[in-house]
Amino acid sequence: MILNEKIKDFRVVLASASPRRHALLHGMGIDFDIAPVHAEEIYPKALQAAEVPEYLSRLKSEAYPLDKLEENDILVTADTIVWKDGRVIEKPVDEEDAVKILNNLSGNMHEVFTAVTLKSLQKQHTFSVRSAVWFRELSDEEIDYYIDTHQPFDKAGSYGVQEWIGYIAIERIEGSYFNVMGLPTQQLYKELCAFIGE
Repeated sequence: MILNEKIKDFRVVLASASPRRHALLHGMGIDFDIAPVHAEEIYPKALQAAEVPEYLSRLKSEAYPLDKLEENDILVTADTIVWKDGRVIEKPVDEEDAVKILNNLSGNMHEVFTAVTLKSLQKQHTFSVRSAVWFRELSDEEIDYYIDTHQPFDKAGSYGVQEWIGYIAIERIEGSYFNVMGLPTQQLYKELCAFIGE
């Protein structure tokens, strides 16, 4: 029996306000409730690469009130980071910061890590997926146009792969495109199968 049949016995709760994650989970054909949580996204500075979103997705999972989790519920939390030159490229604080970030990504490769935590009353499991993204050289005009038209201030690395910049700037992606968008759907499918099959 495929996951889409088996999971009907469960209530999936996506604890995310991200419209991209909503669209991706919907695209997987999974019915779910939306219950965003607020967690202070502060992590130990010693964490490296995938360890950062793994820590943050668990933090978000812990922020969900346990008394709201019922017997057949599966809570899904996720976090995505952009990683370059041995550090996290955070969401831009303003327009000037967004320009600086995109200039840094321009003509270079960066990594995107998304971690997902699955939680029920009985257990919890966290996994992460890596994608590598290559940007071509961007002109100042292209960077300014993108920031003006798309306001990417809520996005890790100051860009959305599904937006204009993704169409015109990305030379190639190694790994999952959907992972860059915010949810590694193929791995999530496998992990959910294992989670409810255990």
